[in-house]
Amino acid sequence: MAIYLFKGRNADGRLINGQVEAANTDLAAGQLLGRGITPVSMEEQLVQLSLREKFERATNLGKVEPVELIMFCRQMFTISKSGIPLVKGLRGLAASLRNYTFQRALEDIVERLETGVELSTAMRFHPKIFNNLFVSMVSVGENSGRLDLIFKQLSEYMERDLTTSKSIKTALRYPTFVLVAISIAMAIINIKVIPAFAGMFASFGAELPLPTRILMGISEFFVAYWVYMLIAIIGSIAWFMHYTKSPDGSRWWGKKKLGLIVVGDIIERASLARYARSFGLMLNAGLPISNALELCARAIDNNYLGDKIRGIRAGIERGEGLYQTHLVSGMFTPLVLQMISVGEESGQVDTLLAEVAEFYEREVEYDTKLLGDRIEPIMIVIMAGFVTVLALGIFLPMWDMYSIQKH
Repeated sequence: MAIYLFKGRNADGRLINGQVEAANTDLAAGQLLGRGITPVSMEEQLVQLSLREKFERATNLGKVEPVELIMFCRQMFTISKSGIPLVKGLRGLAASLRNYTFQRALEDIVERLETGVELSTAMRFHPKIFNNLFVSMVSVGENSGRLDLIFKQLSEYMERDLTTSKSIKTALRYPTFVLVAISIAMAIINIKVIPAFAGMFASFGAELPLPTRILMGISEFFVAYWVYMLIAIIGSIAWFMHYTKSPDGSRWWGKKKLGLIVVGDIIERASLARYARSFGLMLNAGLPISNALELCARAIDNNYLGDKIRGIRAGIERGEGLYQTHLVSGMFTPLVLQMISVGEESGQVDTLLAEVAEFYEREVEYDTKLLGDRIEPIMIVIMAGFVTVLALGIFLPMWDMYSIQKH
């Protein structure tokens, strides 16, 4: 595929400049004629691609980032609201994208739309970009004639979700960096520093204190088996990642994440905020409760909580109310349950769920700002313990030797 810069005239005779992607000039001209543009001139644009872009184009392994999808929803809202035909609007969007994977996906969707397929059906062929929740919402928008409103709601939902995820990642960046730095320092000290001191202590032939003997024993183990330890660590990480992708492993890890020290409570509330936001969004769009709950179970990105949501769905299908099923799930605080009860009685469940989502999101935002203050004492204790053991192990025998020489 090549990009061609063209000049042409539309049906009104007005001169138009732009670009089109096609395998050759004939196909490019055919695309323009299909859009009602008569080409006057056309020349191939030479595009300098980075090594990463070349690799993505060759393997089609490129990834569509959430920010790109949010921008796509905003642009689709504008296109739908202004009355521009979907095929024309999507083709224009595809031509303006730098992400090759996203561009190829939109071009494929345009081709399917031209054969009479609905937009939501065409999006189902690209599940790595458009998940079930996204496609279902688009389908509701098509059936209700409010596609513009659906894209606006989707952009707002994904933006809030992205903000929450970023705040958690930002809060975890500092402790992760400190733990990695401590691990690297321990490896260097055990492999390089302590053996040098061990040789010096051995030359004196004095009996070494217990902390020093422990340090030297650990250091000897590191030096002798560091290759096997490295292989074991890499193997353990690979096994853990593989296991957590399996059904049983993902449920186990989903539950364990919620019990992590300091951050577990934040992760749980962020997940519940995503649930409340997506459930309220789908109810507002008109999706049946049972279908909406199943989509929420998939969207929450935690199979352990997903099973609880499917339990809520089973209760609803048995004829139980929203309040009762949410109470039995054990996922929500009494305050949130009261809000769900009020929403059920007043017929404004979607509005109250939006309030629940904002309640959780505010808590997550507040806690992530204080996360550094909570983690800092733990980091200080770890650093203090590390320095204390190292200092006792190295300096105690030096003090003993200094005392012997002095006497």
